[in-house]
Parts: sequence; structure tokens; C-alpha cells
Amino acid sequence: MKVALIHDYLREYGGAERVVEVLHEMYPEAPLYTSFVDWQALGSHADRFKNWEIRTSWVDRNWLVKKYHSPLRFLTPLVWESLDLRGFDVVISSSGWFMCRGVITQPETVHISYMHHPPRNLYGFPTGRRQTLPVKLYASLINPFLRMYDFTTARRVDYLVANSEETKRRIEKYYRREAAVIYPPVEIPVVSSKQLVVRKNNYFLSVGRLSYAKRIDVIIEAYNELQLPLKIVGVGREEDYLRSIAGSTIEFLGDVSDSELARLYQGARALIFCALQEDFGMVPVEAMGYGVPVIALNQGGVQETVVDGKTGVLFADPSKGSIASAIKRFETIEQKLTKSACQKQAAKFSKTVFVKKMKTFVEEKIEEHHKQIMS
Repeated sequence: MKVALIHDYLREYGGAERVVEVLHEMYPEAPLYTSFVDWQALGSHADRFKNWEIRTSWVDRNWLVKKYHSPLRFLTPLVWESLDLRGFDVVISSSGWFMCRGVITQPETVHISYMHHPPRNLYGFPTGRRQTLPVKLYASLINPFLRMYDFTTARRVDYLVANSEETKRRIEKYYRREAAVIYPPVEIPVVSSKQLVVRKNNYFLSVGRLSYAKRIDVIIEAYNELQLPLKIVGVGREEDYLRSIAGSTIEFLGDVSDSELARLYQGARALIFCALQEDFGMVPVEAMGYGVPVIALNQGGVQETVVDGKTGVLFADPSKGSIASAIKRFETIEQKLTKSACQKQAAKFSKTVFVKKMKTFVEEKIEEHHKQIMS
């Protein structure tokens, strides 16, 4: 069976890249088709992909489009429809805002698209950038065309998989299609009860890209007010601004190694997470895997992973006051948020579970597709 993997682009390492990495482990002979690779931007994560067979589109050889791929996103149809996928039995696309599910496949080929989210910029969801007036005006011109293209590509995929019930609802709303739900693979650490000692550190932890949609700014405002220690892991375009508003109890750690991140998780009192309308949210599950409770905004996929009062505390609004109230509530019930409860919840979203469910889904859909062709 010849399998091809498709991914929007390789430029940064996040949840979507973790998914495609595990898909490659499942199908190690499969080449990865992508619009472009920015090896420099990947930084230390570039080593994860260096031995893969990666086939890039014409964008990878056009510095202008590669650099300005976001404002030039109206070229998306030309990117994906230029790829030649003849000869493959199965195509699995890992699709986000750059809509790589728009590839053209042969009738006999099974195309399964793992949907991280419908493009947030097309449907009014918060994105990584603050929306200025020129950006809004430009989007009003090109987004109607892109929404039509997005709808068309979603309709012509054979089978859709959503990364959460939240994403499934969006698929039903915007594409009028059903989707199976298979949660993304989260690396759940193997931590023994002896390692899960009482935490001696007093800090809270934030992990993720420093972008507007993560709302690290209101987290900082709350911790400034409460004068509590907060360590921030991550890099991004908001970093300079966030540093400018951070008080003396806030520490920026940048991009850390996996081993350092594990140490930080194990020493934290809790993870604080305020991403807007997150489609799934791997970071809260990672934290719970280390037995660390989560204080999170009660939106999107977080509602499916964090159990209020058992593995964490959910707050209603992305505001300083709401976060401060949640932290105070956390301090009153901290002893009830046990490490074992957090780990048990995290295990539901493990890599092992993902691989098993995804393999079963692919095998079933290949058989179903072949029956349809033969009938």
C-alpha cells in the first residue's frame, strides 16, 4: 500500500506538526508533500524531519511567495493542485489554515483529511496576529473567494477526521459534512509515583507560542496584580510587547529543550492556559500527564480535556479579573486536584490511543472506498 502524507508547511513546530510526525511513524515509507520548508525557522526541531523524504511545491523555490505566504494565500489553489499524487493508494492530509486538503487525487485513491481546524481567519476566530484596519480591509477582499475554495476542498475529500468535538461542530457548520473524532497524539510521560513527589516550587507555568490568540498578555496582567511567580515558555511575535508589560515575578524562558520542559512541568504548581477558542489544545493535556493541574479558559477543546474541580479550574473570560479569581479558587482546592486524577485524564489522549484509532479508521475507509468503486 502506497501512502502519501500532506501537510500545510513546515515552518514551526506545534500541535499540527506533532500529528504529522506520528503519522510518519505509522507510515515511515510515505513521502511528505508540503508547500515549503523553512529549516531556519524550525530551529532545533529541524532535526525531527531531516531524514524524511520531503517533496515541496513550487513555493519552496519562490522566495517572495515563501516569505509572504500569508498575505498571498489567495494562491493556495495553485499550490496544492500543482502536486502530482498519481500512483498512491492512500493520501492523508494534515490540514489547517493553508488548506492542504486541496490536493487533487485519483478516483481510486482514498483521501483522508485530518482536520486541525477550519481556517480561523476565514470564519471570525482569533488568529496569531492583532487585526489592524489594513489587514481587515485586505481580508474582506480575498476571504470570500477563499471561503468558497475552502468549502469546495472540504467537500471533495473522501473522509474527514476532526481533532476534537469542537472541530467536528465547526466542520458540520461550515462544510455540512460529518467527521470522525480522533484526538491528536499527546506525549504522555511515564512518571512513576516515586517521581511525582510533592512540588517544592511555588511557580505557575505558561507554555505556548507568544501570539495574540494565546492571550499571554492578560495572564501576565493577572500575575502582576497577584504578585505570583510565573514562568513563560515559548517564543513568538508578541514577545517584545509581553516583556514590556511583565512585572518582577514574570520570567521568560524562550524555547526550551524537551528535557527542560519536563523538569519545568514537574516543578510547577499549575499550568495557566488562556488560548482563545482553541481547537483542541495539547499543552493542558501534556501538563496533566505530569500530574500538573490546569487553570484554563473555558472555551473550545479545553472543555473536553480539563475537568473543572478535578484536574483543574476553568474560568469564563479572557480577562485579568477572571484569571485572578480562578487562581484564587485554585489555591483553595489545590489539594483536591490530585496528580493521579490528572494523569488518568491525560491518558485518554495518548499517542498510543491515537495510533490505534487512526490505523483502524484508515483500514476501514480503504475497504469502504474500494467497495464503492467496485459497485
